[in-house]
Amino acid sequence: MSTILIAEDEAHILRVLSMWLGRHGYDIVEACNGAIALDILGCQSVDMIISDMNMPVMDGLELAKGVREDLGLDVPFVLLSARCDQDKLAERAQPYGVCLYPKPFTPSRLVADVGQMLDAVGAGG
Repeated sequence: MSTILIAEDEAHILRVLSMWLGRHGYDIVEACNGAIALDILGCQSVDMIISDMNMPVMDGLELAKGVREDLGLDVPFVLLSARCDQDKLAERAQPYGVCLYPKPFTPSRLVADVGQMLDAVGAGG
């Protein structure tokens, strides 16, 4: 069973992601911002991280940097963003090896993509 950490400050999006992924057999760990997510990752292992870009305290790119550089974790990382400057954001995210995923998204499509990403790294649930 794969464990996915979801870092999202919008409660309804967090609820939808948790529900959809949970229904498809994934164990879910929730965080309402990047700082809490980083704290969780310091003591719990996960197979994937899904994070919103714009969050208070620590945004998704800061979280990705902490995950890669401070913790040295090499797990699939999906960065959700509704920003207009997707190309600029993709450039900034590239060093951290994240998959940029636009909002709004279709939950069923995201679940399918998550499955493919986890299968690709041998962590499929």
